[in-house]
Amino acid sequence: MLPAAAPRSPALAAAPAGPSVSLYLSEDEVRRLLGLDAELYYVRNDLISHYALSFNLLVPSETNFLHFTWHAKSKVEYKLGFQVDNFVAMGMPQVNISAQGEVPRTLSVFRVELSCTGKVDSEVMILMQLNLTVNSSKNFTVLNFKRRKMCYKKLEEVKTSALDKNTSRTIYDPVHAAPTTSTRVFYISVGVCCAVIFLVAIILAVLHLHSMKRIELDDSISASSSSQGLSQPSTQTTQYLRADTPNNATPVTSYPTLRIEKNDLRSVTLLEAKAKVKDIAISRERVTLKDVLQEGTFGRIFHGILVDEKDPNKEKQTFVKTVKDQASEVQVTMMLTESCKLRGLHHRNLLPITHVCIEEGEKPMVISPYMNWGNLKLFLRQCKLVEANNPQAISQQDLVHMAIQIACGMSYLARREVIHKDLAARNCVIDDTLQVKITDNALSRDLFPMDYHCLGDNENRPVRWMALESLVNNEFSSASDVWAFGVTLWELMTLGQTPYVDIDPFEMAAYLKDGYRIAQPINCPDELFAVMACCWALDPEERPKFQQLVQCLTEFHAALGAYV
Repeated sequence: MLPAAAPRSPALAAAPAGPSVSLYLSEDEVRRLLGLDAELYYVRNDLISHYALSFNLLVPSETNFLHFTWHAKSKVEYKLGFQVDNFVAMGMPQVNISAQGEVPRTLSVFRVELSCTGKVDSEVMILMQLNLTVNSSKNFTVLNFKRRKMCYKKLEEVKTSALDKNTSRTIYDPVHAAPTTSTRVFYISVGVCCAVIFLVAIILAVLHLHSMKRIELDDSISASSSSQGLSQPSTQTTQYLRADTPNNATPVTSYPTLRIEKNDLRSVTLLEAKAKVKDIAISRERVTLKDVLQEGTFGRIFHGILVDEKDPNKEKQTFVKTVKDQASEVQVTMMLTESCKLRGLHHRNLLPITHVCIEEGEKPMVISPYMNWGNLKLFLRQCKLVEANNPQAISQQDLVHMAIQIACGMSYLARREVIHKDLAARNCVIDDTLQVKITDNALSRDLFPMDYHCLGDNENRPVRWMALESLVNNEFSSASDVWAFGVTLWELMTLGQTPYVDIDPFEMAAYLKDGYRIAQPINCPDELFAVMACCWALDPEERPKFQQLVQCLTEFHAALGAYV
C-alpha cells in the first residue's frame, strides 16, 4: 500500500563522530513559501525528519524557484534526480549545481527551478530524489522530496502593430492644404468612433459569454436528495459546480458579513487545562520517545513507547503529542484542551487520549494508541504519489470502506451529542489493516497550516471544510459535521487533494451561498458524488444523518464488492 521507507544509512544515524549532514529550508525560504517564521529541516546533524520528507509542500503558482540549504562536516557524495508527472504542464526541473558531486563543507544554498510551460491548467506532482553516500557505495541514504505546483495556461497577448510611418506621411501641397487637413481630421474621428464601438462590442460579448457560462454551470447539476444521485461528470477537480437546491432557487445579490467570535479555548488557563486531565496523568519516566512522525512550528508528534505500570516488561506503542521549547502558554493550553475533545468516549473508530504527562518543569505530553500507517491525509497523498507505478495500491472499495468507518465514528458522536467541528482527513489515522480512527484536532493548525485560515481575527479556522452556517453565524451542529464529512469523502476520492484550492478563504461564504460546490472527482461514481452533494445542502435540515450515510455507503460498498 505504501512505498518502502527510505533506507537510513548507519553513518547518517550515527553519533556526532559521523559526517554530520544538515539539509533544510531556511527561515526566509519557509516564510516565502508558507508565511511562517521557521526552518524546515529534512536532515539535522545526521538525523532524518521523516515527517518533513513526507510533507508534500504546495509551491505557489507564482513561485518558480526553491532554495535548499545544506552542508556536511566530512566527505559525503550526492546524486540528484527528478520526476515530473505532467511534462505538458511543466518541464524537467533545473538546478544550479551538478547532478552529482560532493556535499559542500561550508553552509551553501542550491536552487531548484520549477517553471511551468503555460500550455495547460494542471496540478503537477514533482519528486526530487537525493542520494547521499558516505565512504562506500553500500553506505547510502535516499531522500525523497515531494512538491506539488498549480500550473496555469498563459493568456495570449493581443499584439497590435503600429502603422508604418512611411505610409502615414503626408505631402504638403499649398493648394490642397486645407482639404488634406480636414480629410485627415475626418478619418481620425471616424477611426476613434470605430475603436470605441469595437471596445463596447467586446465588453458586451464578454459579459454575454460569462452569462452563458453561468447558465451552463447552473444547468450542469440536477437537484439532489438523499434518494437521488447526480449524474454530471467532471474532468477536473479544480472546477466548481452549482448545486441547484430549493435553498438557492432565487438569485443571491448580497451576503451577510462574516461574524468572527473568539475561540472559547483561549479563556481556559493552563492550570485549568491540567486540572481536567489530572486523573489520567502518569510519570514521564514511563514514556520513551522514538521517531518524530510529524513536526510543525511549535508542536511535534512522536512514535513513543509506554511501559506498563505493573509489569515493566510490557510495552505499548503510542502516539505522543507534545510541544517545542518555544511554544507559548496559550499553545500548550490549547493542545491539552483540544486533546480532551474525545476523552471518555469509546468506539472502534475513535482515537481518544489514554494518558498525559504534566509534570512541573517538563513539556506536557498527550498519549494515545498507535496506528502504524499514521495520519490519513499523509497516507492518501503517499498513495497518490505511487499510483502511477502501482495502480492497485489502493482500491475504490478500500476508500469507501474508510468512509464507512469515519461515518460510523461520527454517528456515535452524534448519538452522544458531541460535535467535532473539525472533521477532515488530517484528523484521522489509519493502520495497515485499513482501520480508520477519528482523532481530535490538537496541533492540527500547526501541522497542517495550509488547511486553516484567519478571517479577520487571530483565530485560524478550517474554512474549506466548514458549513455555511458555521462560517457566517459560528453555528455548529451534527449537521455541520455532516457537511465536513462530505468534504472528507471528497478528500478520500481524490487521494488527499485540497478542496476549493483556488477560492479565496474570504470569499468562501459568498461562494457557497451562491450555490457553488467542488466538482465530481475523476473516476468517482455518480452514486458516491450524490452522497457528497447531499451533505452540502444549504439547509442543515436537508442534510442526511450520519446513520443514513452509514447505511447508504454500506450498500454502495456491497454493490462494489459484487463486481470485484
